[in-house]
Amino acid sequence: MLDMRVVTTDAGLGRLEDGAVALLDTAFPEVNAVLEQEGSLRCLASCPVRRRVPLDESTLLAPLGRPRAVWGVGLNYVSKAARTGRGLPDQPILYLAASSGVSAPGAPVVIPPTATEPDYEGEIAVVIGRRLHRATESEVWPAIAGITAANDMTARDVMRTTGTPALAKSYPGFTPLGPSISTPDEFGDRHAIRVRTRVNGQLVQDDTSAGMIFPVPDLLSRLSWFAALEPGDVVLTGTPAGTGQDRGCFLADGDEVRVEVDGVLPLITRIVRPTDASRRDHRLTEQVS
Repeated sequence: MLDMRVVTTDAGLGRLEDGAVALLDTAFPEVNAVLEQEGSLRCLASCPVRRRVPLDESTLLAPLGRPRAVWGVGLNYVSKAARTGRGLPDQPILYLAASSGVSAPGAPVVIPPTATEPDYEGEIAVVIGRRLHRATESEVWPAIAGITAANDMTARDVMRTTGTPALAKSYPGFTPLGPSISTPDEFGDRHAIRVRTRVNGQLVQDDTSAGMIFPVPDLLSRLSWFAALEPGDVVLTGTPAGTGQDRGCFLADGDEVRVEVDGVLPLITRIVRPTDASRRDHRLTEQVS
């Protein structure tokens, strides 16, 4: 059984071992390259170790750099969908976000002036290892390279005025990922992976993947009938109730968001809102008639 947590650092790829980063002697520069050639992370389990660095002395980068595609799904938790008062969706609400929005764990996210209602969304992110196209549900988990954490940040005002998730979620830095990727065998029950979000230490989201309307095998199978999922693609699987939208409290300058996914290192995002962030660019946010 493969049981491994992989990180990308400024010194190369590593495995988490006993509270330290075991830097690997490998020709692969990043996880994307491993998956494109190998289809999984298994080859990294046998890589020799160059040296070990304490985790708190390591600079962790986004685990996948810039994925080819970042897919997301709206209202995929019963707890979140119930807040709309419209019942549960009978099909996944899927969208693409710009891969240029991916940011490293711990990096500050600067809120642009076009986003006056920035929000967090703690999510379980799935990393594709092998190509999935017209896949059955039973074919999905064997094609998954691993699980990581995501903060699918959203400008609620932009979402409301444009009706376009791609615009509301694609600002630079709005998709923090990481820090580690855990292989599927890391999870005792892959159908009940816990995700929690804390803002400035306060627990605001707490649910498990058992609360998903479209569980991972169902979700990815459905998606694969419309688009081929390639190695290194990332699928954000939805957020539970407890977002700032639900609480009527959006992110402010200096806030710290911490997303905790079972088996993955905590993902921390620090919010920066410049003093001119209240100015809006109506070329982007006015409704087009």
